[in-house]
Amino acid sequence: MSACPVVAEPAVGSAVATAPLPVLGNDVRVPLASGGEVTYAALDYAASAPALQRVWDDVAAYAPYYGSVHRGAGHLSRLSTELFENSRAEVAEFLGCRPGDEVVFTRSTTDSLNLLAAVLPRGTRVFVFESEHHAALLPWERRADLAVTYLDAPCSPRQAVEILERALADREPYGPALVCVTGASNVTGELWPVRELTAAAHAHGARIVVDAAQLVPHCPVDVTAWDCDWIAFSGHKLYAPFGAGVLAGRADWLRDAEPYLAGGGASRSVTRADGGVTVEWHDGPARHEAGSPNVIGAYAIASACRALREVGFDRVVERERHLVATVREGLAGVPGVRVLSLFGDDAARVGVLSFVVDGWNSSRLAAALSAEYGIGVRDGLFCAHPLVRKLAGGSPDGRALNAVRVSFGVGTPDEHVERFVRAVRELVL
Repeated sequence: MSACPVVAEPAVGSAVATAPLPVLGNDVRVPLASGGEVTYAALDYAASAPALQRVWDDVAAYAPYYGSVHRGAGHLSRLSTELFENSRAEVAEFLGCRPGDEVVFTRSTTDSLNLLAAVLPRGTRVFVFESEHHAALLPWERRADLAVTYLDAPCSPRQAVEILERALADREPYGPALVCVTGASNVTGELWPVRELTAAAHAHGARIVVDAAQLVPHCPVDVTAWDCDWIAFSGHKLYAPFGAGVLAGRADWLRDAEPYLAGGGASRSVTRADGGVTVEWHDGPARHEAGSPNVIGAYAIASACRALREVGFDRVVERERHLVATVREGLAGVPGVRVLSLFGDDAARVGVLSFVVDGWNSSRLAAALSAEYGIGVRDGLFCAHPLVRKLAGGSPDGRALNAVRVSFGVGTPDEHVERFVRAVRELVL
């Protein structure tokens, strides 16, 4: 019932998978508190993944030909416009979009979901699980004319569908409705049942948007096969950290709404009228891409999409299975470590795991991993405060516990996760 059924929990001790893909930063040396240096182990992919070397090379090759996008008559402007629009088509193909779907370039997943919140029809009822990242949890509250229903975090993929079906069946009146759900949790890495949630939403006359920020770097996405209405993700999770994101999906609500931003590029014609101005807005993606677009960011995303498609997600998934198995087996052998999970140990997941350790402040543990072993992880509540508080519980003094998150992907060498497991064992024991 997962969004990406090929990413199953691997057997412990599985064979070494394919080699990592070349990424920037894997040869960076950092100082240790004890003296000397060590190669930095970047294990915070869920926040920002390192750029693929292929993406960097593509962007560098284009940089001398950079020009303004749209309406420019010069050769470099026309070349950049072609590159920008070809990037849109590349992303649409990577996502498996339907004919007629639009790909809008944004700044990030957060920007994409705020854009969608801005274009919803008045009175739309929004359903969102409390376990979502804040980017998916918070944008809907900013419009007073939207009715937001927060759903309890489920204990299994099946329960997620049941909770949603009950909530949708109870809604009145039957006006426009939108379900927002993650594809893969940024806290637990667990995969959500996107196909089944989409079917439930559509059966009750609702649409659905998938926060795919933690999904697209790890497994194939197919908007057409899943029949989801929109999908949102960030380039900086997809090995293209250049400040761009994507909202892709159905055109009608995007076409019928006022532009997300007012300005050049979104306007087809502006005339003076009755002491003011009359504006004719563009249709299509340009309607919500006012201002000079981030052509390098868009091209970087397209380059990453192309690179992953050429490598093949079978290789991506195989490597990640191996890394997940290494981390889970290693943490299981450390007393006091509790891996956070909604769906249980057997749940399908991507390369994102969060945990707490009895007797350890998570910030202190993360600092020790950095200072003593040259390992970069993340600690805190991961912009998913309700979920982490629910899973981690509280300390004896009643304060919410922070957690440590380790995350990895196609560029992670075996040595990085092996060093991490060894470091946690040495620090805790």
